[in-house]
Amino acid sequence: MQTIRNLFKQLHWANERIVVHLRTQDHNEQAVRLFAHILHAEQVWFTRLSGRDSSHIATWPDADLTECNRWVDENHKNFLAYLAAIEEKGDLDHIIAYKNQSGTLFSTSVRDILTHVALHGQYHRGQINTILRTAGSEPVNVDYITYVRERS
Repeated sequence: MQTIRNLFKQLHWANERIVVHLRTQDHNEQAVRLFAHILHAEQVWFTRLSGRDSSHIATWPDADLTECNRWVDENHKNFLAYLAAIEEKGDLDHIIAYKNQSGTLFSTSVRDILTHVALHGQYHRGQINTILRTAGSEPVNVDYITYVRERS
């Protein structure tokens, strides 16, 4: 559970770094679109973990940085509360049944879903950094080890 908590702390730290960078630079629409996708995917998975239908949540929303900033905070609060509740129950191996956005039914453990959420964002933040570098901007350092070093 400690590792998962650390991954979600780093996820929030990385999301905050990306949104700040995009606000302070001439942001790229493609980078903002990818960032909105990360944040909405987090919402999709939180909704599924909460036992609710996620089919109404667009995985590729049209959004601006103001919305992204709000979602960063909202997602962080939601996952903090969820992680606290799941830790109390000790229920990481609980199986969640859910339908994906196409309506296909899946069953996955809470542990695997939480791991996926943390890794999915890292993948797309890497894509955002590629877009930024291609556009002549500095990439945002969102490496886990950088997060750990800054914490200590």
